Parts: sequence; C-alpha cells; structure tokens
Amino acid sequence: MISVEEAKNIILKTTQDFGVEEIPFIKSVGRILKEEIVADRDFPPFNRVSMDGIAINYSSFKKGQRNFKIEGIQAAGSKQITLQNSENCIEVMTGAVLPNKTSAVIRYEDLTIKNGIATINIETVNDRQNIHGKGKDGKTGDVLIKQNTKISAAEIGVLATVGKSTVKVVKQPKVMIVSTGDELVGVEEKPLEHQIRRSNVFTLVSLLERIHISSETDHITDDKPILKEKIKKYLQEYDVLLFSGAVSKGKFDYLPEIFEELGVEKLFHKVAQRPGKPFFYGKTDKCNVFGFPGNPISTFVNCLAYFYPWYHKSVGLKTKVETAILGEAISFKPNLTYFLQVKLESKFGHLVTFPIKGNGSGDLASLVKTDAFIQLPKEQIEFKKGEVFPIIKYR
Repeated sequence: MISVEEAKNIILKTTQDFGVEEIPFIKSVGRILKEEIVADRDFPPFNRVSMDGIAINYSSFKKGQRNFKIEGIQAAGSKQITLQNSENCIEVMTGAVLPNKTSAVIRYEDLTIKNGIATINIETVNDRQNIHGKGKDGKTGDVLIKQNTKISAAEIGVLATVGKSTVKVVKQPKVMIVSTGDELVGVEEKPLEHQIRRSNVFTLVSLLERIHISSETDHITDDKPILKEKIKKYLQEYDVLLFSGAVSKGKFDYLPEIFEELGVEKLFHKVAQRPGKPFFYGKTDKCNVFGFPGNPISTFVNCLAYFYPWYHKSVGLKTKVETAILGEAISFKPNLTYFLQVKLESKFGHLVTFPIKGNGSGDLASLVKTDAFIQLPKEQIEFKKGEVFPIIKYR
C-alpha cells in the first residue's frame, strides 16, 4: 500500500498526449488552447471615441474658447471625417473613429447644445480625454492569448476580434466509464430489496463533463468471461477506462486479475487513504486504467484527487493547490490520509472548512450537504482548529 503522494507522483508520470484538433472558435469554451493568438492589427485599430459627445481641437479650449459650432457628426462605423475649422466641433458617438484634427472628447452630460452651438459647462478638459488611443491595448503581432490557456468567454471575444474563426485545441481523451455488479439496476427500474440503482457511473459522467470531456458508459455483470471480453475490446478502443467497483477483495471482484491477464501494467493497487483505499491504477501502451472502489464517496474523491490532475497535466494546464482553514478541531486515528467532507464558509477574507459527519463511503447523499474534501495528512492524529490544509472543491 502506497501513500497518496506516491500515488499522485506515479499517475502524473504517465500522462498522455491526446493530439491537437482545429475546431470552430465558438465551440472552444473550456478547451485548452494549443497555439498563440496574436494581434492581426493594433488594438484598438484607430483612435476610438469612448463617450458620446463632441470632439474638439484641445488647443481651442486651452485658449479659453467654450462655445463650439457643430460642424458634423461622426457615427460609429462610419469613415473618418475631418474637422474643417479648429474653432468648431463634431458630434461623436461611442465606438466611432476620432475625427481628424480633433484631440479631446467632451461628453454630452457636460454640455449644453442650442441652435447648433455646443457650450462646455465644465472648467477642466484634458488633452486626449475620453479617447481610447490606437494600439493602447496591443500592437500588431503582440501575443494576446498564450498557448495552454483554458479558453473562457473572455478568450472567445479576443478570438473573434482577431478573426480566428477556427482555433487549435487539445483533443479530448476518448473515455469509457464502466460499472460492475449484479446488485445494480438502471435508473428507470424499480430495484428489488437486494438491489440498488446505478449512480456512480453518472457521477463520473458529470465530473468529466465539468472539464468538458464527453464519455461513454457500460455496465457489465459479475461474469468474468464477459468482463474480460469487453475490457479487452475497450483497452484497444479508448484512451482512458474508468471503473467503479470490483477492485477490492470480494469473491466477484475480478478486475485486478483480468487486468493482469490482459497485459495491463499494474502501477499500484491500494492507497493509504480513507475513503478510496482499494484504488487500482495501471496502463497499457495506449490506455490508462483507473479502477475506483465501488462506494460512491470513494469513486467521487478518487476522480477529483487523481483523474483531474492527470488530465490537467496531460493537456498542459497548470493548476494551483487550494488551501483552507480547519474551522473546528477533529481527530482521526488510522494511519491514513483522510479526505474529509466539509462545508466551506468565507470569514474575514479566509476560506474556512467545517466537517460534516456522514455515514461512511457509501453515504452518497452526504455529498449534497458538502462543498469539498479537506486532505488531512496521515502523520497526524489530532487536527487543531485554525490549521491550514489542502482542499479539493467540487462546488
């Protein structure tokens, strides 16, 4: 049995390269960018008016002039016009190109306009005020978005404005999620007294969708020949297999021996943690195999604690470890890393955790009452209020 740290190190050394694909930019939210996005022209590409009002030649105001005859209108999207008389002004709209031979914009709120004359009602006007200067946000050729950035709505706007109708991103892994067990029935079925409905597989589907990975699912009964036949096929067809159940010591927990018979290299089986100790991890030349224990909390925490970091490193995404303060003292005697379910609260600018007592790793409903797991090291027994530990948030 290895430590949590050893298990994570092993997993992070076996990341995969899923390749690159080019997709429509509007479909790229949540994906990992695999090219630099550069400015195809200055940003903004012209001196841009940033307030509705009038544009004047600042030198006229500086000389004491306050009344300006309106000479024309510069609308947004229209070709640049020129101020013909430096003692006049041009009405301008937000987003318009600044008229030639003007150098300051005064907003309508600071004006009185009557009979075609605009009177400035404020004492202070600055040269270049209310003008978004050409190239202020970026010059032609500047890198606007770095490679390996996770694309959000903010990046979508930039992609659109530089004309990137398609964008190169990391391909997502092809994932099969497998549940096992004769006690499991479909969601739409009414279980008998000795049965329960399948839930772990759908939890995993949702956890993967959270990071924009589509997956397929299968449920296989506890029949070794059938299990072996299907798994052999899946090892060839998928980049990742996620299993829920059949990796412990039960009589029908066939997966570890099936993996061995099919040539899956076992990298570890059992981690010194609670919940989720019987976790199996292995690989073939083209497929990584995560065998999560069948209890719901075990499956949930192992996916977050191990699959997420493995995926993030595989696609080149850097992640930060989050920490939080323990809101009350607790004790935990087993020599195991403890992933404790907690509620999160923000107090005086700090994230504080409060443990929620569940009924063990089979208590699926307890997840609804909590926000995160706090990771407590196995070297300690007593954990004091105010101590800081890593957390894994799922809300």
